[in-house]
Amino acid sequence: MTNSKHVLLVAHGQPSDPIPAEDDLAEIAKQIQTDVPEVTVHSATLASPGYLETVLDRLPASTPVYPLFTSDGWFVTTALPRRLGSRANPIMPPMGIDPDLPQAVARHLHGTLTARGWQARDTELVVAAHGSGRSRNPAVAAERFANALQSLAGFARINVGYVEQEPSIAEAARHCGNQALCLPFFACAGGHVQDDIPMALTEASFKGDTLPVLGVLPSVTSLIARRISEHAAAATGD
Repeated sequence: MTNSKHVLLVAHGQPSDPIPAEDDLAEIAKQIQTDVPEVTVHSATLASPGYLETVLDRLPASTPVYPLFTSDGWFVTTALPRRLGSRANPIMPPMGIDPDLPQAVARHLHGTLTARGWQARDTELVVAAHGSGRSRNPAVAAERFANALQSLAGFARINVGYVEQEPSIAEAARHCGNQALCLPFFACAGGHVQDDIPMALTEASFKGDTLPVLGVLPSVTSLIARRISEHAAAATGD
């Protein structure tokens, strides 16, 4: 390994089919790597049996873990620490609660609107999030993100809908006009993004376009790289 500094990018993954999700996460890690050459970026999902532990065992004990999750919910606060066990790897704040995430996404959306010749004030945005019946944290993170994004971008309307709680994505998208976008508030493109969101949008007769997940947006991967670089500098006193 070329660099003495390392970081491990961890995502949920796809329990029913772990390998494609593992490959997708590795691609995101490569994208982040281009913006932080001084740190070697590794990746592992929670869904691949034993793989997270295998990767950790190959890395220095001080390697930080960056959770590619949209909130500090159960997976970040409970499942991930359990998997780390007695290891002392520091866990960084997850992507979804980064205070600069709305600004990073707003930059991407500005380019998206410009390419279509649209104005934000005439465009409706549906934020399609996961939600949870187990914790309020995922919904709080999604709502906080949507409110901050609206203050930055000034859309005609932003509606938030969820896979696992009310209001549903179909409800959030039901009365949108032709000039509308759906933003999946997901880190990676797993089953919810590939199946549940399109089904909900079809149910709602949504006529707009669906954007990529947050974890692949260049402005977001650059933000993640910046956080990794800052963490590495703080750890070494640079």
